[in-house]
Amino acid sequence: MSGDSPIGARGRVTSTGAIRTGRTGEVMVAVGGGVQAYLARDVDGGEIGAYEEVVVVDHLAPRTVLVSRVPTSAQEDP
Repeated sequence: MSGDSPIGARGRVTSTGAIRTGRTGEVMVAVGGGVQAYLARDVDGGEIGAYEEVVVVDHLAPRTVLVSRVPTSAQEDP
């Protein structure tokens, strides 16, 4: 992953940016030494709730990304 590319970076859906079926939400992603807001869509076209952890799988436009939910087992601390 490039320092400025969000692809492969993890983030979290914002409190008001839940991703709904066929709709765009909002995520905060750690990119290039900071945290940036992106409009986001679920890669499978489904829903991802507020505060859920995601990973960016594609960059569609300067401020729009496709994301996938991080599996629950990957979120838990050992």
